[in-house]
Amino acid sequence: MELFGLKLKALRQGKHLTQEQLANKIDIVKASVSGYEKNAIFPSVEVLIKICRYFGVSADYLLGLSDAMDFNVAHLTDEQVSLITGVVLQFEQLNNAKS
Repeated sequence: MELFGLKLKALRQGKHLTQEQLANKIDIVKASVSGYEKNAIFPSVEVLIKICRYFGVSADYLLGLSDAMDFNVAHLTDEQVSLITGVVLQFEQLNNAKS
């Protein structure tokens, strides 16, 4: 469960949010976000679902059960999805070339 705090913090920082801003968006207190990121406490199932929905990731990803970070692309255009897919493929090719 150590990964949970790290992944949550990375997702939060990726959206340029403070702990307090994230807390307000998912209707919890800042101390809870801080505790989650420090792995001192863990969210209830209800709060975990709110976090997953807000960031568009699976609970498996947040809990460290999967490295796959599924993105919700429903709100993107076909062109935007195509661009993202192209970038991901380029990164995969670069990583494979380094191996």
